[in-house]
Amino acid sequence: MIAAAMDEDKRMETPRDEAARESSRMSRADAAEGLILDEEGGRQRRCIVTGDVKAESRLIRFVAAPDGDVVPDVAARLPGRGLWVSASRDALDKAVAKKLFARAAKAELRVSADLADRAEKALVTRMLGDLGLARRAGSLLLGFDNVLRGLESAAPPRLLVEARDGSQDGKRKLYAAAHRLGLDCVVVECLTSAELGLALGRENVIHAAVQPGGLAQRLIFDAARLSGLRAQPSPNENAQARRNKSPRAAASRTESPRVGASRTESPRADASRTESPRADASKTESKP
Repeated sequence: MIAAAMDEDKRMETPRDEAARESSRMSRADAAEGLILDEEGGRQRRCIVTGDVKAESRLIRFVAAPDGDVVPDVAARLPGRGLWVSASRDALDKAVAKKLFARAAKAELRVSADLADRAEKALVTRMLGDLGLARRAGSLLLGFDNVLRGLESAAPPRLLVEARDGSQDGKRKLYAAAHRLGLDCVVVECLTSAELGLALGRENVIHAAVQPGGLAQRLIFDAARLSGLRAQPSPNENAQARRNKSPRAAASRTESPRVGASRTESPRADASRTESPRADASKTESKP
């Protein structure tokens, strides 16, 4: 009977009680920034540019520094009231051009014109740092063969990291393997081969994978935002980038002295075009 009464009380929970229960899961700062929880407890914010409510994985937080400069806070840890903008270059450029940060904060703020570039750089730095942590923790696989063996193992990776300027053939083979094995892998393709090499201490890094865990989830979270700031290169651009990196392409663009000399006519060739006195005499009629 007591259990039935408890069930009845639970069914009669009012919307106000529900709001109070949800607000208890928010910090005071979250409430000030208008945090919204969806039905599954996911964290959502309102973009100051579009007014749309989106998941935090599709937004970037900005705060005003003590001197009034707006700075990106990709980790969402800096003190102060956050200003959330959709993770797209168009939205950020519009926020800068129309001074929407100052309007949302109701204060005079300074915003640099390269704010989108700074946000992109901050996301890249954060992702490269997490990849380095994953390697030191032993949860990172590098190279096509190692990633393929990992996919076929009993403990497959959660995340596939592919260089955005890498060859499409290897990527397709790994995607096909994951699909054939029925794996729920997330594919990240927003970092270049040079950036991956910088983080992992190797050259020409194209394929990598991260085992399930907190680092993989954070990389997925940040990759969704970085992809919004970076346009995906076309296959033609990828092929051109690979050709430009090859030594043979660099050598072909530098003309050898022999090639240059072949275009310069030799003095003998010039002399052959200059008619000799005998030829001139043959053209002149002989006297009777």
